[in-house]
Amino acid sequence: MNELFNTVLTNVSSDITIYSALITIFSSLILGIIITFTYYLTCDEIMYQKSFAITLLMLPIILSVIILFIGSNIARAFSLAGTLSIIRFRSAPGDPKDIAFIFFAIAAGLACGVGFFGYGLLFVIILCIVIIILSKTNLFESNASQKILKITIPEDLNYQNAFDDILKKYTKKYKLSKIRTTDLGSLFELVYSISMKNDLDEQEFINELRCRNGNLNIILSVSPNTII
Repeated sequence: MNELFNTVLTNVSSDITIYSALITIFSSLILGIIITFTYYLTCDEIMYQKSFAITLLMLPIILSVIILFIGSNIARAFSLAGTLSIIRFRSAPGDPKDIAFIFFAIAAGLACGVGFFGYGLLFVIILCIVIIILSKTNLFESNASQKILKITIPEDLNYQNAFDDILKKYTKKYKLSKIRTTDLGSLFELVYSISMKNDLDEQEFINELRCRNGNLNIILSVSPNTII
């Protein structure tokens, strides 16, 4: 059993050569460039980050080299897992599409690391074409403008159905999602999730709400679930 255990820990499925390493690195670099260029084409100018684009370029290379070095050696795999377990990644919540691009780059790096260069290239090209088509067309795009509406009202105003007539006039759909007290309980803040009608004036909408809530604070913002 000792001999078997030592054999498993020290066995490497294939020796690493300069040629195989260069092929793996340059293949993952090409896939990273394709993924990064697709991100550049499909990302909105406001949301675009150069540092994130560079990260997408680096990820396939890093992952492919890690897989190349580990091979099928169990001891190296456990050592890598132990090293990564002490690293804590801190980042602000990002766009779900950005998170998907990260997994996209990781998958491309894994494909190159295990030697499936042709399948990796086919996977990257097909998915990039799909992403570009979805980005340049209006498929899955909402017809209504998703907004978050926050209305501050005095404590003596009954918030039940207080703004229903105005909301029905200017929105397609609305939902009261949260109610909380402010200013030591003397005021209420109502938070609505609304879908604005495209052909109506937002300023007139806010003016009518101001007349109803006594000219207190009103905030109309883009929904965090809306992808720009």
